[in-house]
Amino acid sequence: MNAKTPGLAALLLAAALPGAALAADKVVHLSYDNAVAEATRSGKLDGSVKFYFAGNVPPGQVTVVNDNATVNRKTNAFGKKDQVTCDWVLQSALIALQDDAKAAGANAVIDIVSDYDGKEYRDAHNYECHVGFLMSGVQLKAKLAKVQ
Repeated sequence: MNAKTPGLAALLLAAALPGAALAADKVVHLSYDNAVAEATRSGKLDGSVKFYFAGNVPPGQVTVVNDNATVNRKTNAFGKKDQVTCDWVLQSALIALQDDAKAAGANAVIDIVSDYDGKEYRDAHNYECHVGFLMSGVQLKAKLAKVQ
């Protein structure tokens, strides 16, 4: 083997990595429906807590018990389709909100919005996911409430 070969390989790898890092973040907007249906079907969301995304108002009397619930989740995106990684990370975020609601004595998570790095994205049907070369991420903020 030529002594220049390892040096050349290292140089090519170093040149490729910054490009991968620069192309590491795109924003996609996807439907909540797929992720919520799969999490419910698999039992990860147990139905004891209802979810109301921005623009959807729960019926009945609403008492907010925490008006600043936040969650930030990431997952491995390497070699995976955006929809798959984003739905997975959204499920993780919703499970965390479900656990927070139960701990607070709430039965609903309301006014759920995407809040990536403090920039709100409000949509009754879609969430925002940031997809990178290696990771996908979802940040949500919401209110925990008792609905009667």
